[in-house]
Amino acid sequence: MAESRKQPSSPKFDERKRDEIALGEKIAAGESEAIWGWGTPAGKLRAERRARLIAEGGGLAPGMRVLEVGCGTGNFTEKFAAHGADILACDLSPHLLEKAGKRDYGTCSVSFLCSPFEECGTEGTFDAVIGSSILHHLDMDQALPKIRDLLKPGGRIAFAEPNMLNPQIFIERHFRQFFSHISENETAFVASKLRRTLEEAGFSNVKITPFDWLHPSTPEPLIPLVSGIGRLLEATPGLREFSGSLVIVAERGTESGS
Repeated sequence: MAESRKQPSSPKFDERKRDEIALGEKIAAGESEAIWGWGTPAGKLRAERRARLIAEGGGLAPGMRVLEVGCGTGNFTEKFAAHGADILACDLSPHLLEKAGKRDYGTCSVSFLCSPFEECGTEGTFDAVIGSSILHHLDMDQALPKIRDLLKPGGRIAFAEPNMLNPQIFIERHFRQFFSHISENETAFVASKLRRTLEEAGFSNVKITPFDWLHPSTPEPLIPLVSGIGRLLEATPGLREFSGSLVIVAERGTESGS
């Protein structure tokens, strides 16, 4: 059984937790997927692609035990469950989890845990730890060691996160007072810095790939054109670094003598 590191609470962490729970309640009270940009035709395509990349990165398959961090309303949980793995989905918002519990996960085993990830207690270890747009909400100094502890030897992580080099993401994070869906605590990542952070936290075979140029507000008739241009940009050195998102895949590194 993994020994998940218990970090002491702090006034800053408690304030962050209260803010995130309040934001979750606000989002749950509205059209959650619309607020996050997943409800439009383009947003739905983005969600499908993102879920597929995360599932492929984590190697999701029947018989695996998977921990999803920050499951929210279960929008991505539902897509992950289609791969047949047993999923424990964690979120700190009871309001978002109420929505997640009403989704249809078919015959797959999906259970929920209401807790900040940094404080959640789980039994045993996992083949994969995954999530969509969640790492940038967490205290990385606490979260990354905990994720590593919860993974089996050779276990994998797979996340998709906002790319700070993307102009829209940069503006949202630096002028967040104008964007109601952005909390005071969340950030975004630069791939090179995040790679170093993951390696220092004990992860190996780190691969971070920029992707996603399809904006959720793209009119439906223009989606094929914008998607095609986006794939070209993703394949172009230099320009691809400004994509909207990063997909992050890594393995639990081995420690000498372990």
